[in-house]
Amino acid sequence: MNWISNYVRPKINSLFSRREVPENLWTKCPECGTMLFHRELKDNLNVCTTCDHHMAITPRERFADLFDGGIFAEVKVPEPLADPLHFRDQKKYPERMKSAQKKTGEAEAMLVAEGEMGRTPIVAACQDFTFMGGSMGMYVGNAIIAAAERAVELRRPLILFSAAGGARMQEGILSLMQMPRTTVAVEMLREAGLPYIVVLTHPTTGGVTASYAMLGDIQIAEPNALICFAGPRVIEQTIREKLPEGFQRAEYLLDHGMLDRVTHRKELREELITITRLMLSLPPAVKGELPAPDEATAPALEAPAPEAPKKPEKTA
Repeated sequence: MNWISNYVRPKINSLFSRREVPENLWTKCPECGTMLFHRELKDNLNVCTTCDHHMAITPRERFADLFDGGIFAEVKVPEPLADPLHFRDQKKYPERMKSAQKKTGEAEAMLVAEGEMGRTPIVAACQDFTFMGGSMGMYVGNAIIAAAERAVELRRPLILFSAAGGARMQEGILSLMQMPRTTVAVEMLREAGLPYIVVLTHPTTGGVTASYAMLGDIQIAEPNALICFAGPRVIEQTIREKLPEGFQRAEYLLDHGMLDRVTHRKELREELITITRLMLSLPPAVKGELPAPDEATAPALEAPAPEAPKKPEKTA
């Protein structure tokens, strides 16, 4: 009996039992509820194939699509003080930082890189909303300044992708000081005559919207992105009135003159290439090039045979 219970029955159960599916193979669209296979979603740049809802995308995934061949070099960002205010709520600030770093695999909430986009050299900076809500702290301020200084040094345009819930409360007044610091960094680009293009993604709110995110020479947004200083719920509770449909969404801001373009993520790279080259007075980008022929395998061109001389016509 023990042999049947301890060996035969578990063996039969293992053969006929359902295998558990890993949780990371499928993602549910928060807009329409469609279950999306992870490879299909990644190939579509984290855009729902059913309703076109733009989900969050990491800076490295965005740069892999933005730069030619997905090749880029990271720009070093000066490290700020780890815990200047010794802030503590339910957890200590360093503990929250370690948790976010472990979750995202990134050091902080912004990544700065340089490379070529459509054979156009650029510097790019991208916020990571999964890292503490993309909150703007001293590191983010340092990152934008480093990106602007690198762009001025190399004489390249700066393209910034914003995604943030605002300033980082754990750094208090020091995080709010990044608003004037980043404004000065943008002014450096203006004085150097270099383009500064901002792509606002969902969500861009708070002090980020009140500073570098709305100072671009060109303002582009992804579809249905929430772009605001105070959220719609806070405004409704303050004024005690119902807000218009789609208030503070990208399309609403475009209609009211606060944005230049609302562009689908899959079309964004080509549009950035076109706009950047226009602002730099460069010729249109080459869409594709034919490879050079291989001399060993290329067919030899035969010379045309000489024409036979015409016979003179007989006259009567």
